[in-house]
Parts: sequence; structure tokens; C-alpha cells
Amino acid sequence: MKLHKLVAMASIGAAMALAAVSAHAAPLRSWDPDTGRYIEYDSAALAQVSARAGVRSNYSPIRRQKVKYDGPHGANTIVVDTSERRLYYVIGGGEAWKYGVGVGRQGFEWTGTHRITRKAEWPGWTPPKEMIAREAARGVKLPAYMEGGVNNPLGARALYIGSTLYRIHGTNQPRSIGQAMSSGCIRLVNDDIIHLYEQVKVGTRVVVQR
Repeated sequence: MKLHKLVAMASIGAAMALAAVSAHAAPLRSWDPDTGRYIEYDSAALAQVSARAGVRSNYSPIRRQKVKYDGPHGANTIVVDTSERRLYYVIGGGEAWKYGVGVGRQGFEWTGTHRITRKAEWPGWTPPKEMIAREAARGVKLPAYMEGGVNNPLGARALYIGSTLYRIHGTNQPRSIGQAMSSGCIRLVNDDIIHLYEQVKVGTRVVVQR
């Protein structure tokens, strides 16, 4: 092969590699319904692509772990401790999975006992009318509906709680884990909500306590 062809092919390869690196490092722009603004994340620093789940992985600042559990709730129960900002999924045998979560901010706290009534992968998001009005008063226009996907604030999975507007769902904002920032929903990072989602079923009991 002639030298000029080799040089041309090398130049094309270098350009393709540079484009790939640039695309990988491009920031992700994500709408945060609780702060009423878009947030940009450095995809190279905060995320990796998980081919198995088809989801941009993100990592919780609070590590998921299996712990001993001697509380009053039986197996197949989700217990959310909003004061501790932890979610326990009781698996029986004196054990539970423990996850870091984001919970409702001041004025949006709640407690109660319900059941999981629906499960959804890559859920779409329809902001409640109350939220739309509240954000409009702040000068923020929320979308009427947002398709599911990596930039959707509900993340990769959602577990719907009873007949309430609340969900246990994913997020692409790992900074919110361990914080009281939401409008009442319980947030886990995508890796953790997928782990929980695969274990629970419709009908699983949910206890939210302070």
C-alpha cells in the first residue's frame, strides 16, 4: 500500500477516535423537577454505559449492602426510613438489602403503609397539575409529558405506591441520594432501583416511616 494511502487512513482513524472521545465526554443535560432547572453532568466522570440493562449507570454515594434485620416487618416488605434516608428491602432470614435514598424535602414529607400497584421500566413522566402550577409560579415551565429515557428524572425503573402520586424510582442525579430534595417520591440511583425492581413484585408491602 502506498505511503499517502497509509497516511490518509491513519488520519481518518485518528479523527474517528477523537470524535468518539468527544462524544463520550459530552455533558448530559438533565431536567431536575425539584430545583426547576437543567443540570449538566460530565458523562465521562459520573457515568458508564451498562449494556446489560441499556441504562447509563450511576453510583450512589451510599453503598448498597446486605445487612442484618431484626425489625417488625416480614419478608418482601419495603421499609423507607425518611429520617435515616435509607430504604430496607426485607428478604427474610434476619436480613435485608439496605439502600441510600433521596426523600421528600420540607413540606413534602409523608408516612404511610401501601402496596406496590405497578412496575414500569423506563417510565414516562407526567408532572402533576399541582407541580406544574407551583413551578409556573417560580417562572419555570414544566413539560406536559416526558418520554422515558436516560434524561428522564424518573430514571430506569419505577415502583408505583398504592393510589398515591408517589413512586420509588431511579434518578440520573446521584448527588440527591441521602438528601431531602424531592416532592415526596423516593429516589435511588439507577443501579440500585434496577437491583430492587428485580426482586419485588406488584403487591409488595411498602412502609414509609420517620
